[in-house]
Amino acid sequence: MKIGFDNQKYLETQSEHIKERISMFDNKLYLEFGGKLFDDHHASRVLPGFQPDSKLKMLLTIKEQVEILIVINAGDIEKNKVRSDLGITYDDETLRLIDAFSGVGLYVGCVIISQYQNQPSADKFIAHLHQLGIKTAKHYPIVGYPNNVKHIVSEDGFGKNDYVETSRPLVVVTAPGPGSGKMATCLSQLYHENKRGIKAGYAKFETFPIWNLPLKHPVNLAYEAATADLNDINMIDPFHLEAYGTTTVNYNRDVEIFPVLNMILEKIMGTSPYKSPTDMGVNMVGNCIIDDEVCRQASREEIVRRYYRALTDFKRGFSTEETISKIELLMSQAETSVEDRKCVKACMDRYEKIKEPVCSIELPDGQIITGKTTSLLGAASACILNALKVLGKIDHDIFLISPSIIEPIQKLKTENLGNNNPRLHVDEVLIALSIAATTNPISHTAFKQLHKLKNCQAHSSVILSDVDLNVFRKLGIHLTCEPVYQTKKLYHK
Repeated sequence: MKIGFDNQKYLETQSEHIKERISMFDNKLYLEFGGKLFDDHHASRVLPGFQPDSKLKMLLTIKEQVEILIVINAGDIEKNKVRSDLGITYDDETLRLIDAFSGVGLYVGCVIISQYQNQPSADKFIAHLHQLGIKTAKHYPIVGYPNNVKHIVSEDGFGKNDYVETSRPLVVVTAPGPGSGKMATCLSQLYHENKRGIKAGYAKFETFPIWNLPLKHPVNLAYEAATADLNDINMIDPFHLEAYGTTTVNYNRDVEIFPVLNMILEKIMGTSPYKSPTDMGVNMVGNCIIDDEVCRQASREEIVRRYYRALTDFKRGFSTEETISKIELLMSQAETSVEDRKCVKACMDRYEKIKEPVCSIELPDGQIITGKTTSLLGAASACILNALKVLGKIDHDIFLISPSIIEPIQKLKTENLGNNNPRLHVDEVLIALSIAATTNPISHTAFKQLHKLKNCQAHSSVILSDVDLNVFRKLGIHLTCEPVYQTKKLYHK
């Protein structure tokens, strides 16, 4: 993979920039973390060289100064909202975040339940957190938020929320997903801190859009594609342009809310430290791009992947035609199309010949490998094995897994576990391969190639099962699917 981003420079400059921002205030900064604090795979795809855990590593350089608050919307708990890239609910993601932060020595001070209105599921989650010894706080809906500033900044507004007493200079406010209430949590804490004589400050950590790249740069367009369902739109920051005469990029929600946010900051702090949404940001990503063309091309590929994701989500009832149309427009602006995704053409060309499900993988050297559905294996499983053979320089006709191993697994699935489909999913194939590798040197050679599939591009002629999708995700393979099911059944889980 060609590198377009200097990750080490980012770790150093970003942490220094945050320290400078803390010093602007009374040694207490509430930093709203937009996007994913770790597992930021979108950033790693559009900025090759950016590590998915870069933001986490950056915090670890100053971890003695860091305290983390996690915000989860009570309504999202009630609706069992799911984080799409991991397939887990927001409440489970909250627990995962706590484990991940604690596991690297970062201190999680509290979980804040926003928009709390006595929702039964939220109460159950709060009780579970208490059983685990985790502190919680409740924040309530505020009538007139965010426009009625007089009411918001009062005892009947922010004053009703539980105050979380923090002990460290940098308070990172993060969440399991968008719409959780991070900004409102920061402002509520600012209100309570200032009442107690602590002149705390507020800032935003947003990776995208990148403020010092052009508005229609593919990296920024890829962000719009990633948030097409939220109707986020990149735009020139008019406040920054007026204040400084400099063109910068922000997104519509921050620009729209800035006048009100500024009034809230003025009412809480006496004066606002910012003249624009861009001023609020703490983001050095744009300064760490070392190969612009590499990042442009990676972003174009991401937009096409997002397009296929929107198509399949629409087929599954999770998206809208409006989202699809928006990403089609973004593809046009980025001067790319589905034809530029090489693994798609290879997959669909073979599908047209055999009229059976096909999967393709583009290997690091550009070679494209396909696999078809057989009596033993699904197309995705066959494709993975074929790719491992090529990577391990193994003859195509050699069995990596003996049918005598596969057939008992099929019987177990159909006769004991009640599955109708005897074909092996990717996870089952990899387990079988790992067993075969203990006694078969050729299987062992193939198994050792598995790590080389990371960052490969793949395409399927049908929507894969959730099991297969999850394994591709864990292997780091960037998969897209045609918006078609293999069968005409209504239930596809």
